[in-house]
Amino acid sequence: MKRRPRRALPASVLAVVSLAASVVIVGALIQHLNGTREFVPYGRVVARLHEISWTDRWVAVGGVFAIAAGLALLMLAILPGRAVVLPLAGGDGFAAGVARRGLRRALRDAAQSVEGVRSARVRLRRKKVRVTIRTACVHSAGLSERVHAAVDERITRIGPDPAPRVVVAARRGRGSDESEGRRGVSDAAPIRGAGAL
Repeated sequence: MKRRPRRALPASVLAVVSLAASVVIVGALIQHLNGTREFVPYGRVVARLHEISWTDRWVAVGGVFAIAAGLALLMLAILPGRAVVLPLAGGDGFAAGVARRGLRRALRDAAQSVEGVRSARVRLRRKKVRVTIRTACVHSAGLSERVHAAVDERITRIGPDPAPRVVVAARRGRGSDESEGRRGVSDAAPIRGAGAL
């Protein structure tokens, strides 16, 4: 059970832009036909369009922009987006899933439940979960291993299919001292002095 996004944002933006352009054009035509004061000067616009030739630079720029926008919209329609619901492993003959946002929140809570972790940030990839922790502990030996075990245990309990590999990176104070070791676990070097906090 894997649910993809519905691309509502690009469709909404395109619909709003098309509606706004249609309203402006129809309004200008109605004002021109009624002989009232035109919000958009119809005669000036027509005269300007007649002055433009196919060899004009702005024609080429507009064509390139239209092609790029069309290709971008086509890619958004064809390529699958990042799944919003991830499948769960189950052998009972029924399909179940977990929301990506809920899984990320559960793994973040598991990482922050470890003593010594001040905050945690979780990034979900297709086959990897990257957990970045911040700690204020001066002596944080083994902290990354404990966070890795807590997050790995939470993944086992939730049961996403396939189970991602866990990578833990530790950041302390204002620096970004990161290193990745065996099985994606990063060991933190001790902090010297309280000034690094």
